[in-house]
Amino acid sequence: MTRVSPHPKHFLSDKVEHFTESVIRDMTRQAMQHGAVNLAQGFPDFPAPAEIKRAAEEAIAADVNQYAITWGAKNLRAAVARQMKQWQGIDVDPEKEVVVCCGSTEAIVATLLAVCNQGDEVIIFEPFYENYGPDSIISGAKPRFVSLRPPPASQGVRGGEWTFDELELRQAFQPQTKAIVVNTPNNPTGKVFSRKELELIRDLCVEYNVLAITDEIYEHILYDGARHISIAALDGMRDRTITINGLSKSYAVTGWRVGWAVAPPTITNAIRKVHDFLTVGAPAPLQEAGAAALSLPPSYYDELAKRYRNCRDRLIPSLEKAGFRCYRPQGAYYVMTDISAFGFANDVEFAAHLVKEIGIACVPGSSFYKHPKDGSQQVRFAFCKKPETLDEAARRLEKLRPRIVRG
Repeated sequence: MTRVSPHPKHFLSDKVEHFTESVIRDMTRQAMQHGAVNLAQGFPDFPAPAEIKRAAEEAIAADVNQYAITWGAKNLRAAVARQMKQWQGIDVDPEKEVVVCCGSTEAIVATLLAVCNQGDEVIIFEPFYENYGPDSIISGAKPRFVSLRPPPASQGVRGGEWTFDELELRQAFQPQTKAIVVNTPNNPTGKVFSRKELELIRDLCVEYNVLAITDEIYEHILYDGARHISIAALDGMRDRTITINGLSKSYAVTGWRVGWAVAPPTITNAIRKVHDFLTVGAPAPLQEAGAAALSLPPSYYDELAKRYRNCRDRLIPSLEKAGFRCYRPQGAYYVMTDISAFGFANDVEFAAHLVKEIGIACVPGSSFYKHPKDGSQQVRFAFCKKPETLDEAARRLEKLRPRIVRG
């Protein structure tokens, strides 16, 4: 006879009820299912630099195939410290202030797990990269969102920046605030935070004794004179900033999963403990290749930014011609768009139509907001693709027609 417990167990964590699976990765699956051009997920469809692929091959052939030091191979940590000094003027001790993780994604969740307690709050600008909210919840913290607002239509498709309201940001800082996440250049908007904006964030962090967790994975992908500033370089922020970065975006190796966090020694030590029990360590031969990647000359980064600027300027006219209102990015390799002209009830319906009927995958804008209605007339496109891929997308967009919306 089977006994039934009088106290049935709830087998799932309550945390997972507060978020869904990745919408971005789901759109990639839909792109594959429908044979669509994938402008949803942000991975390049062109080769990584030959030098770093060769460095990975050489490391594998030299039998660098066992565990590296848990918190990162010495060569890579030294390269990270060297480049932080060169690019942002920040002195970093590679022995005490760097931890290498399985991609910047793990670095972010390991950081939040290392610094957050139940009841803490984490400030996140929205629209946001979809991992930030779930990462906060997993760590036991509550996300508190501050709006980035798109430029008004009166400024035209070429003008204006995403902005936030200073009062709203100030009100988000509370006694229970543990950290603020700053993603610059920003995914999905392409916003590059200005020095003035970062100084305001700095002042609030100091006033409320709050940490800044800054995701700088797109630091080298900048356009039209935009300049990337690490908040850790500002006076008063070196000892309260965790800088997150990685190989994925600057070197077209999103599948390698090698990223890092740079922080003061006490925080680094805590992140190393969490990282150790999450993943043990990042791939050893790819860490050696990462050291080679960080040794590429300045001309590599100039060409990188030029390549992505050309991609941006190739895709946006096609989108505008098809009826999208595009918010021109200053950095990263995405463009957020307004889809009001097409007359769909929401972004999810539009994205489904686009992938099935037009053959192009995008990301519904609602996935970047706490409240789906706030992004219900937006979608995001990734333009980190070969020219022929973007040209094929442009050809397919010719089938898309704005609808007449009647009041």
